[in-house]
Amino acid sequence: MVKIINTSGKNKTAIARAKITEGVGRIRVNKKPIEIYEPEIARLKILEAVAFMSDNVTSKIDIDVNVRGGGVMGQANAVRTAIGKGVVEWTGDLAVKDAMLAYDRSLLVNDSRQKETKKFGGPGARAKSQKSYR
Repeated sequence: MVKIINTSGKNKTAIARAKITEGVGRIRVNKKPIEIYEPEIARLKILEAVAFMSDNVTSKIDIDVNVRGGGVMGQANAVRTAIGKGVVEWTGDLAVKDAMLAYDRSLLVNDSRQKETKKFGGPGARAKSQKSYR
């Protein structure tokens, strides 16, 4: 039986779905190899989740991630959460989970913060148009 793990990660309006299968160590984000994923800062952010895996685990799994919505960094954060959850589930190792939580909690827990909605009477959520009496 083939072992497949599906996980998801969210950040703002970005939703990432990761599929982890046995393979040769390929990581793809939206069908694009992680090596050519741009911008570089987003790629480095995503690779933080992979850094917690040992080399013998990394070379035995393939990770395919589909991500939609949000901006570049929101998508990167959603992808790293999806990969982090999948890695912990694949290895089943509590030491890896504890190390991830100690490093950055957002590797395993979705960031639930959302943009506050705009209200009437001003240009944004809280700002109001100024009033002059003269």
